[in-house]
Amino acid sequence: MFGSFKRRLPQVSIFHNPSSPPSIKALSLLRTSLTDPFPPSTPAAGPLEFDLEVVDSAPTPDQLRTILSYLPSPTTSSPHPALSSFLTSHPSSPSPTDPAAPSTPQALASLAQQNPKAFKWPVVVDWTGGRATVGDIDGVKGILEEIRKVRDGEVKEEGGHEPQGWFS
Repeated sequence: MFGSFKRRLPQVSIFHNPSSPPSIKALSLLRTSLTDPFPPSTPAAGPLEFDLEVVDSAPTPDQLRTILSYLPSPTTSSPHPALSSFLTSHPSSPSPTDPAAPSTPQALASLAQQNPKAFKWPVVVDWTGGRATVGDIDGVKGILEEIRKVRDGEVKEEGGHEPQGWFS
C-alpha cells in the first residue's frame, strides 16, 4: 500500500565544463532523457525520471573519494590508476607516471581548478546507484540504461529502504 513512498528518484550529477565538447554532449543526452522517450528507439517509453544536478566545476576532494569508489576497478599497474582516469592527454596535463601527477583527491581537485584542460570532462555520477563515468559518453549512456532498467522493473532498485517489523 505504501510502496510508492519508498521509491526515490535517482540523484545524478554532471560535473560540467561548457568548453568541453564531450561535456556538452553528455549534458544534452542527460537533459534529453528527462524530456523525451528513453530509449529513443522506443517511442512508447516515457522519459526517465531522476534529479539532475549540473555543477560547472570539478568535484571536491570528498566527492572525488566517493566517485573513485564508484568507478570500475582499474586494470593498469600505475601507482594511482583511478586518479589517472581523470587526466586528459592535453600537453599541460601531467602523465600518470610523472612525479607531478596528482596522487590524492585533494591534489586532483586542485589541479582541476588551476588547469581545467588537464581534467577529463564530464564526470557523471549516479549517487543513488553508485555508478560514475569520467569523460565517456558511452558511460553516460550506461548510467541512463541502468536507470531505465530500474524504471522498467528489469532489475530491482538497489539500496532501497526495506521496512522492518510492524510495517512489513
